Amino acid sequence: MTELSANLTIPKRKPRTYIPEDFKVETWEALQPYFEELKSRHNENVQELEKWMADRSELESMLSEDMGWRYIRMTCDTQNEESTKAFQYFVSEIDPKIAPYDHELNQKLMHSPYVNALDKDKYRIYLRGVERALEIFREENIPLNTEISTKQQQYAAITGAMTVTLDGEEMTLQRAADHMKQNDRTVRETAWRTIQERRVQDKDKLDELFNELLKLRTQVAKNADFENFRDYMFAAMGRFDYTPQDCFDFHTSIKETIVPLLTKIDEERKQKLGVDKLRPWDLDVDPSGRKPLEPFTSGEELLEKTVQVFYKLDTYLGDCLATMRAMGHLDLESRKGKAPGGYNYPLDEIGVPFIFMNATSSLRDVITMLHEGGHAVHSFLTRELTLNSFKHPPSEVAELASMSMELISMDYWDTFFDDEDELRRAKKTHLESVLETFPWVATVDKFQHWIYEHPEQTTEDRKQEWVNIFDQFNHQLVDWTGLEQYKPYMWQKQLHIFEVPFYYVEYAMAQLGAIAVWKNYKENPAEGLAAYKRALSLGYTVSIGEVYEAAGIKFDFSTAYIKSLVDFVQHEMEQL
Repeated sequence: MTELSANLTIPKRKPRTYIPEDFKVETWEALQPYFEELKSRHNENVQELEKWMADRSELESMLSEDMGWRYIRMTCDTQNEESTKAFQYFVSEIDPKIAPYDHELNQKLMHSPYVNALDKDKYRIYLRGVERALEIFREENIPLNTEISTKQQQYAAITGAMTVTLDGEEMTLQRAADHMKQNDRTVRETAWRTIQERRVQDKDKLDELFNELLKLRTQVAKNADFENFRDYMFAAMGRFDYTPQDCFDFHTSIKETIVPLLTKIDEERKQKLGVDKLRPWDLDVDPSGRKPLEPFTSGEELLEKTVQVFYKLDTYLGDCLATMRAMGHLDLESRKGKAPGGYNYPLDEIGVPFIFMNATSSLRDVITMLHEGGHAVHSFLTRELTLNSFKHPPSEVAELASMSMELISMDYWDTFFDDEDELRRAKKTHLESVLETFPWVATVDKFQHWIYEHPEQTTEDRKQEWVNIFDQFNHQLVDWTGLEQYKPYMWQKQLHIFEVPFYYVEYAMAQLGAIAVWKNYKENPAEGLAAYKRALSLGYTVSIGEVYEAAGIKFDFSTAYIKSLVDFVQHEMEQL
């Protein structure tokens, strides 16, 4: 097992200066006095105002970490009633009571006679966000947001319970999907159809759940005087740097630049497979008939090898993951009852995040681990920033951290693949998937714009629009004959649509940035890596564009810029 570097010690939570060290979040009645004190405290100068901001930040960090652990425990075992109740208690009994205080504390800050004396460079992004929060806050939305949080949780419970039986073995859908890498086409088809059949068993339940979420979200937007929930979310997510029209232009650029390239790749796949028609179950198998890549056999091996890759890149990066392992801040293997997906959850007090995923034994799992490891490094790099809000940049920056790590780590993938042919194959497979990110993101994002621009939609309208958008962007050569009943429900597998609406286009924006970071790294590894770490360490103390500039790249998603970076990826693929 890789050892921690000699100078690393396990982090401890910073001593609290406002909340008692032994305080635990158990009841609102115990918490409320701290909010009341912050609300009533008199700040007589700018130094006292900054101390007040620091105390508020400490309270926010404590609450954020407590909520984090409740969410982590619930997703690690969705069938554990105690964990579910603990999470629900926070969502229904604590969070709603915090919201009005947050609003009043924001007002107190912005109405302070000393706010203009604060360091503009240090606080401008934070104060901009506070102003936006004040603009969109409506007290009548507090109970609606509580209801939305509770309903969103149902998605994980429904999908986490989905299993199928293949070859006499019950397994999660994630594990079943590994069968799509088998050379036997009949095995692939059986697995694909079995998975889709399991998904559509719950299609009505998920449609009904989404209809309820759509109604609630639309009401939240109307209450805040927005025309639709899309416009509300652009404000709520602090999208100061681009507009819905920029997203539409981005979709068009992807359609013009990347879809034709992927169609060419699919044509080559079809010829190598020697099939008359390319079918949905033909997309994950190796087209040359080689057995599926198996870069690891257990969650522990996946972690150990990822730690080694990080150490080869940089001692600091390796120490980040090794620290998490030593602290037990990972849950990697897929199992029944575990929520789907993967995430890196920042834990704001300790400053050491938690990685959750559903690994089986695939290349995709390696990518997920590297991706979440990139998020984890970001958490470490921002842990010393003074305000809690500084540690939480928008997704366009957060996903730059994770997607860049997928690419800059490629030089050390021989840790997973000691066979040269398998190493080349893994890299090529991943670079194809990088390109495939763009049309799928465009599909999901364009669909979400349509959903919230048409809140009176029927489930039938929604199905038709999904198929229409899907067909514009995805695998133009794939034949869906006889499978038409599955396609209208494929959006239901995208948890973001249910749980974190509008959080998706950032993946494509950040993917562009990640390619640019990788390009810089290939040209000058030392400076490329230093710029990456330097940019991430800024957290959210500067704008998105300024973070990208610090990384030595552009925040630009024009057709010309996309083409230049896609050409670079194509060149790298040709070198393999």
